[in-house]
Parts: sequence; structure tokens; C-alpha cells
Amino acid sequence: MKRYKRPISIAVSVLILCIIYSKIDFQGLIEVFRNCDLMWMVISLGMVVPLTGFTSWRLQQLMPSGSGMGAGEANRLVLAASTLNMVLPSKMGDIAKAYFIRDRGYLSGTLSVSLVVFEKTCDMLSLLFWCAFGLILYPQKDAFFWTMTAGVVAGVTLGLLLLGSAQFAHLFFGTLRKITPKGISLKFKNLQESWEEMQQHFWQDRVQLAKVSGTSIFIWFLHMVQIWFFILALKAQVPFIISLALSPLAILAGLLPLTFAGVGTRDAALIALYANYFDEPTGAALGLLCTMRYFLPAIGGLPFLRTYLATLKTQRKAAADG
Repeated sequence: MKRYKRPISIAVSVLILCIIYSKIDFQGLIEVFRNCDLMWMVISLGMVVPLTGFTSWRLQQLMPSGSGMGAGEANRLVLAASTLNMVLPSKMGDIAKAYFIRDRGYLSGTLSVSLVVFEKTCDMLSLLFWCAFGLILYPQKDAFFWTMTAGVVAGVTLGLLLLGSAQFAHLFFGTLRKITPKGISLKFKNLQESWEEMQQHFWQDRVQLAKVSGTSIFIWFLHMVQIWFFILALKAQVPFIISLALSPLAILAGLLPLTFAGVGTRDAALIALYANYFDEPTGAALGLLCTMRYFLPAIGGLPFLRTYLATLKTQRKAAADG
């Protein structure tokens, strides 16, 4: 079943996009790009560079002192993981990054996985933080947005409890292991072990923990700014605080394990959520630009991916021969 998961997700993405483009004015979509503000387009797409740089710097801060990881290596790892995230399900490129870190000799296997788990936890909590912040200030609240606000705040609370309380995390994962099938329960067991090691490691240095957490919140603020810059590039009028509430919801929709790299679900969410602020062709154009946020780093990681995969292949062959 696993080998069919990727083709199925691609098929679902294509199906959703076909439905979207069958319902919008395709010529209107072309006109949106033809009439876009080129300066804002360059600035918004160019933000991929500082975002990659800050993410790489955070990876260096996550590494124990004396690990020896330089800025160049950190950038290559982040870009290579971005490439793998485009072709592997459920952001498995980030898990592959843990193996690259281990096999390059920077950390042990279990600690490298713990580092990536902590990194992704910070990302999710930062995304939920800005989503909650925007939704609380969102002026046009209805039942849907009150529900979303409550759900996001609950998600932030749960994440903070899991991150800050070893007892709560033990109870949470233990409960999940009891109520899930054996195969999934084993995955939760492995995650629980990595989570507990992560807590023990990162809570030893509270200053470093605060620095990494603050950097994660800042990185996701830049992500939200980039999406707003996309809107400006498309010459649409949306207040920043409105975009701050809506764009995280679209990103969360793209994280659902239904489609290829979020393509389709994210596009549909953007069109629906911003329906009061611009038309469907503009929403579809915004969806394409948001896909470029992931596509450009993936292209940038291609030259480095071959090196990492070749290293893994060589080490595995040496281990088998030994």
C-alpha cells in the first residue's frame, strides 16, 4: 500500500486542480499574472533566500556546541530536505535530514531524530501561534472562524503541554499507543522515545531553548509576510492582519496527508478563505505562488541531494561488506 501512496496523492492533487481550473476563468488567471506588480513579485519570491538562511541558522543553533556544523552544511541539509519533501510523503524529507546529520558524524542516530522532531514541533507551534494571533484579531468572525480559533488555540495549548511537561507527554503518547492498531502503535512508541530524549536534551539549556523558539516564531512571521507580499504582487487589497489569520489556515489545509506537497487542498483553501477579498483567478494565482515557496528550495537542493544520497549508499555498502 505504501508504494501506491505517492501516486494516489498526485492523482488527488491533479483531480482537485482540474476541478478548480474547470470552475474559474483560465484566461482571467493568465491576466492576473500578466498584470502583476513585477517588483513585488521579485521581492516575494526572493524571500525564499532569507527564509532558507534563517532556517539553516536555526539548525546550527539546535546542534550541540562543538558539533562542527558550518553555515554551508546547514544550508545544504535544509535545501536537500526541501527536495525530498517534494517527493516523499508526510514531510519525510525532514526525517531523512536526521539520517544525513547522523551519517555525516554530527550527532548520534537517536539524538538526530530528536533534533528534527523538536525542529518540526517548533515549526508547527509557531504556525499555530500566528494563526491564533490572526484569528483572535480577525474582525469578521462567524461560527466557522470561532470554531477554527478554538481549534487552533487548543492545538497550541496541546503542543506547549507536550513540549513542556514530560508527565503529560508520557500520558499522551501512552494513551495513543493503547487505542491505535499495532503497526501505528509501534510508530508512536518510536516517536515517544525520540520525544522524551528531545525533552531531556533541549530543556537542559533554557536560554538556547528560548533562542530557538523565538527564531522559529520569527521565521514563520516571515512566511506570513511572504504570502502577503504575493497578494501585493497580484495587486489585490487585503489588510495584513486579515492575511495573517487566513494564510496559516490554508497552509494547515496543505499539510493534510491527502495530496502531493499540499497542492490542491492548499489552492482550494486559499480560494475559499479569501473569497471576500479577491476573485477566484487571483486565488488560483496565489495558490500557484504558494506552491513556488516549496518548489524553489526543492530545486535549490537538487545539486546537494545527490551528494548526500551517494554518501548514504557508500556507507551502507561498506557496512554490508563489513
